[in-house]
Amino acid sequence: MNTNQEICQNCEQPYEKGFKFCPHCGQKTDDDLTIGVLFYNTISNYFSFDARFLKSFLPLMFRPGYLAARFLEGKRLLYLHPAQMYLFVSVIFFFIISFSTRDLVSKANEINQKVVDADAVEIEKDSVDKVLDSIQLEKMMKPLEQNKKLLGLNDEDFKLTDSIIKANMKEKNSNDNITWDFNKKKVDSLIAADADEDIILKEMGMSDNPGFFERRIFENALKLTKGRGAGGIVQAFFDSIPISMFFLLPLFAFILKIFYFNKGKYAHHLVFSFYFFSYLFTVFSILFAVNRFVYDIPDWIDWLVALSTYFYFLVALIKFYRQNWFLSWIKSGIISFSFLLFVIPMSFSILAFLAFLLY
Repeated sequence: MNTNQEICQNCEQPYEKGFKFCPHCGQKTDDDLTIGVLFYNTISNYFSFDARFLKSFLPLMFRPGYLAARFLEGKRLLYLHPAQMYLFVSVIFFFIISFSTRDLVSKANEINQKVVDADAVEIEKDSVDKVLDSIQLEKMMKPLEQNKKLLGLNDEDFKLTDSIIKANMKEKNSNDNITWDFNKKKVDSLIAADADEDIILKEMGMSDNPGFFERRIFENALKLTKGRGAGGIVQAFFDSIPISMFFLLPLFAFILKIFYFNKGKYAHHLVFSFYFFSYLFTVFSILFAVNRFVYDIPDWIDWLVALSTYFYFLVALIKFYRQNWFLSWIKSGIISFSFLLFVIPMSFSILAFLAFLLY
């Protein structure tokens, strides 16, 4: 080996002394392991948090459609890759909203417990009313019994009157106690007695041979009855959102393909979608972070910022697809309307059902 050469610790190939980076694999030649180097390598390897991110940030925020257009032109190393940009920004976004998620989970559990407590108070009130009704019945029937001869009532007439009044009161009380489509009082009694879960679930209406979905529905309904299920549903819902976004984004790109069918391959629309969703996550990350940790921004400003994302979308369509503003305005309105009013509500409805079913 030449005395002016060294061996790369990574690829074990020789290189000239004085090189800061190995010409074969690109690793730094004097990359001493420190906490700073370890942290930087982790971030850069998984999220590509390097100079390309800084170069991409300002165009992403203030030049709609620019990054997607440059990427399709072949400038794919100068700026951050669209999928890497989306991954990094989405992780930051969901980390920030996780703080609000905890508050929502706690609030949901509190509401769930209040509903259960209020129902318990109502059941207790019904029990007291039953006792009072029995006392009132006794006060009413006693004079009748003492004066039945004066009133012309024989023993059979008196017994018939007593039976009719008691039957009406029993029917009234039984109707008052049936809530949540099952006898709540009886279920609460079984829970208090630490009865087997299958017995409680059957009392709630589960069949003798339930399938997986039926059993999960009744199990989660039982958790709600106990006052500790709502928070879990909310948490499961928010945990499912990142997964759903990986389906919503390709679907958004598919809608773009429909409206711009002669403007390139599906992959081109996917690039545009990655950058646009990255912009959305960046805007709302900043908005949530400021509201949460710095200053509670007035609601009208929050809505104004949210509305501005539509105009960003409109300008991005004009710049990227190079169509006139009027046609782009019509298409942007239809795309936004269909995505916000149909695709997202449908997706979140499915998410809510799965969250209740599988949490």
